[in-house]
Amino acid sequence: MAKGRPIRWHIAVFLAPAVLVYSAIMILPLFSTLNLSLFTRTEGGTAFVGLDNFRTLFGDPRWSAAFWNALGNNLWFFAVHMLVQNPIGILLAALLSSPRLRFSAFYRTAIFIPTILSFVVVGFIWKLILSPLWGIAPNMLDMVGLKSLFAPWLGKEEYALTTLALISVWQFVGIPMMLIYAALLSIPDDIIEAAEMDGITGWSQFWRIKLPLILPAIGIISILTFVGNFNAFDLIYVSQGALAGPNFATDILGTFLYRTFFGFQLQLGDPHMGAAIATAMFAIILVGVCIYLFLIQTRLRRYQF
Repeated sequence: MAKGRPIRWHIAVFLAPAVLVYSAIMILPLFSTLNLSLFTRTEGGTAFVGLDNFRTLFGDPRWSAAFWNALGNNLWFFAVHMLVQNPIGILLAALLSSPRLRFSAFYRTAIFIPTILSFVVVGFIWKLILSPLWGIAPNMLDMVGLKSLFAPWLGKEEYALTTLALISVWQFVGIPMMLIYAALLSIPDDIIEAAEMDGITGWSQFWRIKLPLILPAIGIISILTFVGNFNAFDLIYVSQGALAGPNFATDILGTFLYRTFFGFQLQLGDPHMGAAIATAMFAIILVGVCIYLFLIQTRLRRYQF
């Protein structure tokens, strides 16, 4: 016991500053935002209004239309990543984990490089590429006889959000690829050898043996994708501006929060309504994370080895 006390004391000394730093960075701003959402501005300062800001956000047509539009766009933005980015990441990881593939390290690096690029750089480059005036996309499609398919995708309401989601997929597909690649490499060799002795090889081995074993990693990637997409802001802002054009077709909760909190052009900023939107975003993310932790993760534990 005497030897154990100094160890516990050192652990406590190490954890205490970490808890204080975490509280200062995360907990205090969170409660400050929650508190700000319960007040409103008056001529004499601020007044406590309880949940009236949330009633206005969800019930007032001037606010609710913009909120539900942004939420719907956010859901579609997330769906594109789940249906395109993550399956492609899994496929790339399966291909790159093959011992027969040459130059796999080069391919991994090349695919992961866009992840480290700035949102500003990515947004500006793709705006140039897709520009109907000076972009290279029309000429590239013309080279393969598909120029008729080109359209100003970032300028059309029906295509703009999907186009930006696919640009985001291009930038971040390296993250699920690397996480799944690491999960595949962590599968014990004796499991693979047993499968090969039973005649299970190639893609059959991946679908029947490896895929079930990496389901927990896929679950983690899915929740990270959910949280990341509902916190998205940078790419939309850089590419389409704070108004998230055309006609708010690319408006998501992040850009809606920005315009509300800080104001933009003729719209005055309202920190209290902005805090209400931020609180709603936090609640949505919290519900999604809880659904994963308590309903999905518990079922995925059976696949851990």
